[in-house]
Amino acid sequence: DLHLSIRRQRQMCIRDRQKAYLWACVTSLVTVFQVHLTRKATAAKALLGVVLGILGTDRYSGYSWWPAALRQVCWAHLIRDFVAIVERGGASKTLGEALLSQADRMFAWWVRVKDGTLSRATFQVYMRSVRREVEKLLLEGQSNEHRLTAGTCKKIWETREALWTFVRLEGVEPTNNAGERALRFGVLWRKMSRGAKSAKGNAFVARILTVHATLRQQGRGVHAYLREACEAHRSGKAGPSLVPKAAA
Repeated sequence: DLHLSIRRQRQMCIRDRQKAYLWACVTSLVTVFQVHLTRKATAAKALLGVVLGILGTDRYSGYSWWPAALRQVCWAHLIRDFVAIVERGGASKTLGEALLSQADRMFAWWVRVKDGTLSRATFQVYMRSVRREVEKLLLEGQSNEHRLTAGTCKKIWETREALWTFVRLEGVEPTNNAGERALRFGVLWRKMSRGAKSAKGNAFVARILTVHATLRQQGRGVHAYLREACEAHRSGKAGPSLVPKAAA
């Protein structure tokens, strides 16, 4: 199965003082970047193309076109939502603490699945009670006295099928940390350079970040690849592939 993790980050595009977004999509073999002037679903579709494989995302509605059964909502982002619910106090705090308690249970078991001390079959059994309780709390939370908490619970409830894909399918992570990590280098570049000044500049940034991240991901030399690509271009030959021959 193909597992993808997607994430976006605002960056500066100097051209016409517009704000642009740097998007990253990570698979087990390659990492692809795109600079787009919007964060809407059109940008996600331009990067992802057709629905293929399991997609790890945050709760952003721009990914709602991807089938819920093939999507994993990031639990790290959910925990941030639960913490925000707690910080509002009152009945919201009680609800948030209950949701955080269930997240703690889940991650404690997940760590054991990853280190081999808990079988996936047992984990799946354990997670039945977590799912029941979380979904019950989210349903109850929609009538919470705090308007923001009620709204958050409603939005999470609407994506509830995508909360548990990692339980059902082996190889799927409960977070989209892969996408978060992929963006770090691009964020540092943006802070140092203040972004690109043209559409061609944005295209170059997306391509060079794609090359850099993918080659490091595969354990291949970045400088050697770039030298080979430049030599191929000067001689009119096809450039080297980012996909290893064994995987092509």
